[in-house]
Amino acid sequence: MIDDARADAPQTSPQTPAPAAPKGSLLSSLSGKTLAGAALAVSVVALGLSAAPYLTGGDFGGRVRAYLVANPQVLDEVLAARQANEEQSRVETINAAVKANPALLAPDARDPSFGPADAKVTVIEFFDFRCPGCKAVAPEFRALMAAHPEVRFVFKDWPILDRGDDVTSQYAARAALAAHQQGKYLEVYDALMTERALDRAAIDGILAAHGVDLTKAQAAIASPEMTRHVTDIHTVAATLGLQGTPTFFINGKASASIEPAVVAKMIEDAKR
Repeated sequence: MIDDARADAPQTSPQTPAPAAPKGSLLSSLSGKTLAGAALAVSVVALGLSAAPYLTGGDFGGRVRAYLVANPQVLDEVLAARQANEEQSRVETINAAVKANPALLAPDARDPSFGPADAKVTVIEFFDFRCPGCKAVAPEFRALMAAHPEVRFVFKDWPILDRGDDVTSQYAARAALAAHQQGKYLEVYDALMTERALDRAAIDGILAAHGVDLTKAQAAIASPEMTRHVTDIHTVAATLGLQGTPTFFINGKASASIEPAVVAKMIEDAKR
């Protein structure tokens, strides 16, 4: 996984994978998984070519090769189908975990939540403020909130992009949750998602710019209660088998895509 959140404003991008511990459409960008899939597709074709002379006679392999050279999109279609099947299997596994552990997605008073407490539909997002996909869909996700005031939206700050001494994702999550304690969550969320070069100075600047008391915020950020809250979110994500950000749940059902249009359709379906 590459943290490219410092690049120019992103297009809607695939889900950013979580690290192995703790452990959208979601087609991957060129990655080890995609390369493995490409190798599998080539291997399948090679196996077919090796068996073809015994099945058909003649230069069947040559004809297949010529066809694939002329139509390379066929391999793309093979990979897309394989990845779609894997994604559907992943979503089914997550949904099964939710069904077995419904309390994991039960309301948590510590989480920033907006909309009626007794809403018929609840949308939950697990996200990281440095995740490129999270940043890409954030404006449309916020638009969904404005378009559906009768829906409950819950934010699960799940920092997964830190490496070594870099704890920016953790600090951003804690800072946003500290802002929530002061009634400033959404404005800070929007600013953190917009900021392309997050570091501690930028995060503190965002808190100050939106009227957050920095002394109180720093005390909250460093508190054992905050540590427990973020750790609990990690535990929920690991127990459910979540593999990356953003991950959306609509009434306890995982979305197979990070596309806001897909989430919107799931909301409408849940209303019915």
